[in-house]
Amino acid sequence: MEKVFYALSLNKEDLPYPDPLHPVIVHFVIAMVIFSFVCDVLGYFTRNVRLFEVSFWNMFVASAAIFFAVIFGQLEAGLANIYPAVQPTLNFHTVMGWSLAAIVVAITGWRFVIRDRNPRKVPPVYLGAATFLVCLVCLQVYLGSKLVWVYGLHIEPVVQGMKQGISP
Repeated sequence: MEKVFYALSLNKEDLPYPDPLHPVIVHFVIAMVIFSFVCDVLGYFTRNVRLFEVSFWNMFVASAAIFFAVIFGQLEAGLANIYPAVQPTLNFHTVMGWSLAAIVVAITGWRFVIRDRNPRKVPPVYLGAATFLVCLVCLQVYLGSKLVWVYGLHIEPVVQGMKQGISP
């Protein structure tokens, strides 16, 4: 099934720009969320208040950047040639992406309240929630990796093969 875009000129990877932007932005968010978690855990055990501050600002920036990651993910998914085998993984990845955006913002809000009330410590229940968030992020990384490395979304040989009528 070939898509026709009159307003956009697409390259050999079916994108209007040289390379996919979603992975670049999303890896930034992944790194910030994980680094925030590591800083909170280290701060909890070492009682180093500066690590709590680093953690908060990483989550704060991640909560803004995740929306750019989701928006570019939606755009790039919309431009991809989707075949039936891809659909369940892509749907789950999409729902998880929007859910993670909401969860990251909610946890950042919670982190702000914790920081406002007592910037010198983080409660263990917050660390539990942050651990759960990191697990969800790892699941999302797996799904995204599967879309690229198993299904070949926006990978030039797969895109070109589909344009020639070769079914994956």
